[in-house]
Amino acid sequence: MSLSDTKLRNLKPAEARYQVADEKGLYVEVQPGGAKTFRYRYRLGGRESKQEKVTLGDYPTYSLAEARTWRDDCKALAGRGLSPMAMKRGDAIPEDAAPAVKELAQAFIREWCLKTREKARIKEEAAKEADTVEAFARRWYAEIVTPANSNPRNILRALEKDVIPAIGSKQIADVTVTDILAITDKIKNRGADQMALQTRNVLKRLFAYAIAREKTQFNPAAAIEAKFIAQAKSRDVALTQEEIGKLLRAIYQSSMKRAHKLALHLLILCMVRKSELIEARWEELDLEKAEWAIPGERMKKDKPHLVSLSRQAVAMFEELKGLASGSEWVFPSSRSLKQPIAKSTLNVAVRALEADVRDFVIHDFRRTASTHLHEAGFNSDWIEKSLAHETKGIRGVYNRAQYADQRREMLQ
Repeated sequence: MSLSDTKLRNLKPAEARYQVADEKGLYVEVQPGGAKTFRYRYRLGGRESKQEKVTLGDYPTYSLAEARTWRDDCKALAGRGLSPMAMKRGDAIPEDAAPAVKELAQAFIREWCLKTREKARIKEEAAKEADTVEAFARRWYAEIVTPANSNPRNILRALEKDVIPAIGSKQIADVTVTDILAITDKIKNRGADQMALQTRNVLKRLFAYAIAREKTQFNPAAAIEAKFIAQAKSRDVALTQEEIGKLLRAIYQSSMKRAHKLALHLLILCMVRKSELIEARWEELDLEKAEWAIPGERMKKDKPHLVSLSRQAVAMFEELKGLASGSEWVFPSSRSLKQPIAKSTLNVAVRALEADVRDFVIHDFRRTASTHLHEAGFNSDWIEKSLAHETKGIRGVYNRAQYADQRREMLQ
């Protein structure tokens, strides 16, 4: 049976190369590596003459229809005593050949050369396009990152937000240390030093894979030490999305008290300081309005602070209400309902966790929230107001807006 495009696509490589015939001498040879090559068998004389073969090229660079047209041209040449293999090789047309035969041979050579050059150009451009940073990064993400990561979205986000817009059109082998620094510096200028470090780490992994695939011989991201981008000290830690997930799962799977689990989760959701949470009284909370009014005497700057509560935060406070046993404190001590839990209680609980997360302290939850909200494109003033930070300088004097509606939407 003759070949079809469906059959060609479905031909699988084997340990040894094998051939599948089409018709009239045309066949495709399947290599162990998966390449599928069109070839044509012919004889210049009768059945007693030696059989020769000539190669067209690979499928799908050459379509089945093109291969059959080429076979017919080769057959016409061979029928007039001219070797298609010799013509393809560039051998001279015999001087004693009839004019019609010479014309046929010259037309074959012209068409063959034009087609070969055009296919080579298309193949070269396709290969070049496949080796751009964007094309290679997306292939790396699909083939390597996604199968190995439970939550690879933060890697894709780094690629699409900062890497591809900057160097996506460059050849992977042409990327320099200067290119990487330009990306990390731009991220740092947004106030996201840890995100800059994470993006450099993503690029380091990407180029390590590119070296393994022989697309380049140099890893420009590895040439930049992490300490020159950001210092990963505890006071500088901003947890990644993946680390937040690991941490919350570890918290809820631990043996700590339910109230303490909810407290740690609320620190992330509400962006408040630890002392502001553990010393909270029920009188400060209006769960109907989804608001938490922290009085000035409990705030670092002695100014009252209003926290807009997300639906999830409200649900947690409602559960805590049942756990508080009628105490005025949201988190009453196990020793006495008349006082809140100790300042060290949550720290001890965190240190006991078995979570695959960098060293961090509870205060880093606020930096984590700030980093991710900035990365998500929220207004810096809304974020600073949610953190109860005062804007310094002239701008702070004139900027008295509370952004209540915007903060509520942002925290949700």
